[in-house]
Amino acid sequence: MSLTSSLKDRLQLPAIASPMFIISNPDLVIAQCKAGIVGSFPSLNARQPGQFEEWLQRLNEEIGPEDAPYAVNLILHRSNVRLEEDLALCVKYKVPMIITSLGARTDVNDAIHSYGGIVLHDVINQKFAHKAIEKGADGLILVAAGAGGHAGTQSPFALVRETREWFDGPIALSGSIGHGASIAGAIAMGADFAYMGSIFIATDEANAVAGYKQMIATCSAEDILYSNIFTGVHGNYLKPSIVNAGLDPDKLAGQEAEKMDFAAMGSDAKAWKDIWGCGQGIGTIKDVQPASQLIERLKSEYKTALARLNQ
Repeated sequence: MSLTSSLKDRLQLPAIASPMFIISNPDLVIAQCKAGIVGSFPSLNARQPGQFEEWLQRLNEEIGPEDAPYAVNLILHRSNVRLEEDLALCVKYKVPMIITSLGARTDVNDAIHSYGGIVLHDVINQKFAHKAIEKGADGLILVAAGAGGHAGTQSPFALVRETREWFDGPIALSGSIGHGASIAGAIAMGADFAYMGSIFIATDEANAVAGYKQMIATCSAEDILYSNIFTGVHGNYLKPSIVNAGLDPDKLAGQEAEKMDFAAMGSDAKAWKDIWGCGQGIGTIKDVQPASQLIERLKSEYKTALARLNQ
């Protein structure tokens, strides 16, 4: 059985919930896994001493073999001073899937493979995709235009097709996926999984303030600004939150940050507390609801889309 098939066998929907800084927490991850999709969170979301280990213990206790597996996101950039410590805990607790970002490292992949874990690396272009596989990643997360967080600029059609020219392993596609039909579209163009995050901000379990959740439910793709001014890496952000923080989105559009720095991600940095990240796929979200209810809606839409394609 292939790695892709073994992953899909534990899923009720071919989807992976992306790890969102601050937003993703054990409650959300457990709800996602119980509903049949991969749930994930960044290790840096566990901000208190010992909290990351407590979270791993809880997830291993509450997520069983009948549920979808969970994943932990590790930031490999050199400014992440916690990487070695968090990696050691992932190995100790045999985290089923690791999502690596901002750098590809053979030693990290080897550590995860030592206990049978799977590594997916997120990339925005072919250069980084080749490097990730050369360093030992098992699969790729293709972050296309319109994705939440640190998004790329390429069309998903181009990104997936060019990757499939040389790579036949697991591919998850990210970028404006907020509907079951979009999941079917991702599969149709050659991806194995849809990778979605922003729509889960407006869920009961998400660690987001009420204003953030409501903004997700009332905004659309037109309300997104693409900028690198906040972290040094280009990403998509809600314009109303930028305005609420006393900044002008139109003026920021022409500015560029000098460097990326994740050293402050464990603090209440204003860029993360007041300015809210989001992808372009939020137009399908109209209210705040439990994650399980949202996933059931996605399953129904996906089934309908497949039936339409098979007509």
